[in-house]
Amino acid sequence: MKRLMKLNRLKTIGIACCIGLTVGNVMAQDYQTFHDSILVVDGHNDVIYSSLLKGKDISKRLSAGHTDLPRLQEGGVDVQVFAVWSDDKKFPKGKAFKHANAQIDALEKMVKANAQTIAIAKSSVDIKKIVAEGKIAAVIGIEGGNMIENSIANLEALYNRGARYLTLTWNYNLPWASAAAIETNKASTARKGLTEEGKVIIRRMNELGMMVDLSHGGEQTFYDVLSVTTKPILVSHSNAYALTPHYRNLKDEQLVALKKNGGVVGVNFYSGFLDKGFDDRVKSLYRKHFGDKGDEKLSGTRKYQALPVRLKRQADAPLERLLEHIDYLVSKVGIDHVAVGSDYDGIESAPQGLEDVSKFPVLTEALLNRGYSSEDVAKIMGLNFLRILKENEN
Repeated sequence: MKRLMKLNRLKTIGIACCIGLTVGNVMAQDYQTFHDSILVVDGHNDVIYSSLLKGKDISKRLSAGHTDLPRLQEGGVDVQVFAVWSDDKKFPKGKAFKHANAQIDALEKMVKANAQTIAIAKSSVDIKKIVAEGKIAAVIGIEGGNMIENSIANLEALYNRGARYLTLTWNYNLPWASAAAIETNKASTARKGLTEEGKVIIRRMNELGMMVDLSHGGEQTFYDVLSVTTKPILVSHSNAYALTPHYRNLKDEQLVALKKNGGVVGVNFYSGFLDKGFDDRVKSLYRKHFGDKGDEKLSGTRKYQALPVRLKRQADAPLERLLEHIDYLVSKVGIDHVAVGSDYDGIESAPQGLEDVSKFPVLTEALLNRGYSSEDVAKIMGLNFLRILKENEN
């Protein structure tokens, strides 16, 4: 019933939101009712790798992780982009394309077993139909160009299986594109940006209607793509560098260029990309809890994972940090260019109050309380992503 309420909203997919409610009206009613009336899209989730490939049944509520079907329903998520991710080092050429297909197989198997709840969408039209049936629309995103193994034929094959965006790189350079993690490594002498082969791949993605995702992409790669693409770009799960200077976040100049291109940036929920004090809090809490018994050689991720739940919640970024990034992104690119790309199940720490996918109504409420209009909240929570999907379609 909740998803059926959204049918009229879908008439404006990719164009605008025609919700006839003022913020005052929303505040006078139940926030959950408002959340249930808008289209909610999460542009990036790693549950395939974290759960499905490990044999976990996400049709049931899991005791660990961020995502399962019951919690997606509880969170009012209408469209979930399922990331297909493959570590470049573990799955090099000769293995990566096969691994990508194995993940899509796992997703399709789960969808088939839960056909009454979820269906795979390959277009904005599919999304409208699936959500109107009261189901979750599953969209496939490929996180890492290593999985096409330098092959246009493999790119096309993944598109035909339903992939609607390709994140060009993960944290390693490819023969045809450089990654942010490598470009920012002062010790690296590797070339930066797209090669001619990379430009051919971008042009083919434009022709197919496959979104170019520049999260993880190097700064030079970012600008090289903008010089080639004829379609709006996606930055599916990144934040504002000015607030948190991490190589995974976008600098002001990139945000200006993204706006000019008509693209969309999806805010990432990872505490480390939201709050520059996160790492220091983790280290401090680890020392206080473990004392001399702790291992200071552990990475920040391992230290966080070792903390009891109550201390993890203390370490997590306050929800305010996420809202500050949304505010900043909106101020730089405008309300039509900001979306949500949580990175759930690909991160160890999410903001306080947004501990898993069931908590999306908390974000809707927080945005309304912050003064965003109902129309603007609907854009951030879903319509902006749908707009860019439609504009990339052929």
